[in-house]
Amino acid sequence: MNILVTGGAGYIGSHMARYILRRKLRPVILDNLVYGHKESLPPRIKFYRGDIADQKLVSKIIRQEKIEAVMHFSAYAYVGESVTNPRKYYENNFSKTQKLLDTLLDNNVAHFIFSSTCATYGAPDTKKISEKLPQNPINPYGFTKLAVEKMLADYSQAYGLRYAALRYFNAAGADDDGAIGEAHAPETHLIPLALQSILNPEKQLKIFGADYPTPDGTCVRDYVHVYDLAAAHLQALDYIARRKTSDCFNLGSENGYSVREIISACEKASGLKVNCQETGRRAGDPAYLVADSGKAHKILGWQTSYDLEKIIATAWQWEKHRRY
Repeated sequence: MNILVTGGAGYIGSHMARYILRRKLRPVILDNLVYGHKESLPPRIKFYRGDIADQKLVSKIIRQEKIEAVMHFSAYAYVGESVTNPRKYYENNFSKTQKLLDTLLDNNVAHFIFSSTCATYGAPDTKKISEKLPQNPINPYGFTKLAVEKMLADYSQAYGLRYAALRYFNAAGADDDGAIGEAHAPETHLIPLALQSILNPEKQLKIFGADYPTPDGTCVRDYVHVYDLAAAHLQALDYIARRKTSDCFNLGSENGYSVREIISACEKASGLKVNCQETGRRAGDPAYLVADSGKAHKILGWQTSYDLEKIIATAWQWEKHRRY
């Protein structure tokens, strides 16, 4: 199968491309390299530099590469930036995605896997989040992801597009051999920030809030390895193609870890201390964001294979030897 991976030079997309290759399928990468790194792509992979809204280019790729399905990772994902510059997020995450979907329909590509987010749920007053909870995003990033989910549902009903919207919790970790990993600029994720603080003690890690109603006062989050996410994408693609249906799934480990527990795990993995300091809460940060992934387990047969120790071990291996 030939699979177009949009945003395939980014963090999750590049791991997805490698995972597809390991399953003896063929990924084709489209990325504008605004945030992606061409260096993260496997050798000899077919790569196109361009924008998902370039309908002429996307049509050409579909025809030339005989694309049968699309996995869509081309989104901006900085929550704070989405608040200060919502125009950027609605244009890229929603408007350009609509152009991409229209191009797929015009070229008879009927299978679409969407990289969504638990941010579509907002700040629910519960420790575990299932797909049954209402979606009430609290920032433009979450709104744009939810808007695409609504568009997908409408396109599915009207045009027969088959899709799976995969609502990630905290993607983490790196390739087992240390070849690729997280390389965001700026970096906002806790695990790489903690490990970078170990390697560069002048980079102080800030703990945003220590007075939450959690066991140690810091926020609790669910971390899932990037290759476990990749596995879910192929399982979801198989499901929607085989069953000729569409659906939405939460993807998380179902285990919650506090900020302090993550810092402690990073210190254990490295044998060194994290330079950290407590500061005030960030607006809109819920105390708990932990997945109920039972639906994905039951319907897709999806299971995670990386525990927190292994997630951090792969991230530490990457941070020590990162190449860009």
